[in-house]
Amino acid sequence: MLAWLTGVALAVPLLGGCQPAQPPGQLVVASRSSLESVDPVDVTSFAGTQLLSALGDPLYASDASGRIQPRLASALPRFSKGGLVARIPLRQDVRFQDGSRFDAAAMVFSLQRFLARAKVSYLLDGRVAAVAASGPFELELRLKRPCASLAAVLSSINLTPVSPQAYRAHARSSLRDRFVGTGPYRLAAFTPQQQRLLPFAGYWGAPPANRGLSLVTLSNSTALFGALLSGEVDVLLSSGLDSDQQRDLHRRAGRGTLVEGIGPAVEIGYLTLRSDQPPLANPDLRLALAHGLDRRLISERVSYGMRDPLRNLVPGPLPGSQPPSWPAYDPARARALFRKAGYCQVRGPGQGRRLSLPLSFRSNVPADRLFALTWQAQLQRDLGDCISLEINGIESTTAYRQLGDGAFPLILLDWSGDYPDANAYLQPLLGCRRAQGNRCLAGDSAASGSFWTAPGLEAELAALESERGQARQQLVSRIQARVAAASPYLPVWRVPPRAWAQPWLATPQFDGSGRLVLQALHRRPQVGGAPAAPGRPGDTR
Repeated sequence: MLAWLTGVALAVPLLGGCQPAQPPGQLVVASRSSLESVDPVDVTSFAGTQLLSALGDPLYASDASGRIQPRLASALPRFSKGGLVARIPLRQDVRFQDGSRFDAAAMVFSLQRFLARAKVSYLLDGRVAAVAASGPFELELRLKRPCASLAAVLSSINLTPVSPQAYRAHARSSLRDRFVGTGPYRLAAFTPQQQRLLPFAGYWGAPPANRGLSLVTLSNSTALFGALLSGEVDVLLSSGLDSDQQRDLHRRAGRGTLVEGIGPAVEIGYLTLRSDQPPLANPDLRLALAHGLDRRLISERVSYGMRDPLRNLVPGPLPGSQPPSWPAYDPARARALFRKAGYCQVRGPGQGRRLSLPLSFRSNVPADRLFALTWQAQLQRDLGDCISLEINGIESTTAYRQLGDGAFPLILLDWSGDYPDANAYLQPLLGCRRAQGNRCLAGDSAASGSFWTAPGLEAELAALESERGQARQQLVSRIQARVAAASPYLPVWRVPPRAWAQPWLATPQFDGSGRLVLQALHRRPQVGGAPAAPGRPGDTR
């Protein structure tokens, strides 16, 4: 109770100091994430892509079931016979927020700027050799290799077009505090802690269902929790919110005092095992850890079941997310593998030993610490004579900086694909430019801290770019089964995004990339002078 009161006390001055009273019909949406720039070439965080999704449009978008739909494109790409040229027809009824016309030349300007400047330019620079306008409203992409997932790649909100008229002087530099795109809102004011969004009257699509938004940042989970309960904010995103507070809000939604929306789980949590150095260079030990991971228990203890146990690197509903590839929890099999590797204490001198293994976690991510403590206790219960985890917290930016140096034998991390496709999860963890046997010397696998590869794996990853349909799905499953057998990574859970809203609002909706659909937030119809009964929690999943 004291923690909740403290949260309210923190929330009120924070909101009062940064935000004037909202005009009628405008909503306050809160999260823990701040951002320093709204320029698509700078954006890498969830907060940034969430904001861009309201201010701009992609060529394509993924719906909540994972289907790719045209947005600024008017149809799916048309490929040449060899698959190395893609032509994309564009909508002809779109204007930028400065009144200038969106056309193929504007799209070429935006993509060339992205390739030259963007922090996530890897989305295109390994795939696209050149961009051109093959007609006033037709975009031509010359590809370095066939790319079956091109429409999914082009659904990344980082590739949203910007007005050449507004950005001409910033073709080679960032425009950090202003945005001129094609989206349903225009950016009326920007600071790292607050962004004011107003409907764009010239929007080509359906107008927003509200009169505007303020996206605000609060510094800690308790302040966010208290601000929602006190009515200071209308909608709260789950990102950065502690598990016990998420459970409380989930229960309140079940009682009808809040409404809850749940989106597709594009974020995964996984363990990286350094596979090229002892002790985890021994594949039996990696498999022993795979069998010794009780995902269901961990999910219940850490997130009260609000994170789904995961035994693939590719999360559902993406093709290739089923069947599970990684071994199920089996402590007897884990014990046999530990013993095969020379571990597990038995009576008598010199008869086995216990593996002492350091587990690192990000100290500023509350769920990571809970995971580490829970798995440590679970292994002590099930396999305490075979293994002992020594847990060590490290700040996340330091962890990311040291990951590619091989600093961590075992570390818990998370990943969200940049676009809704299996390759957005497999390539960033498994890609390898230079290998020696099963050791990756340079490439994504080394940068991710596992340093694992296998002969022929890079060719299989490349084949994902050209395969389609059932053949592609089978290849995704084959790759994951191969990785699971070696277990340089252990998937732990997938994290569905959630949002909670005041009871007079409709259930929050999410798109296929796990972002809140801000323009769909609206007041529910009145029934007899009172809001309609809340929908069932989670019905947007």
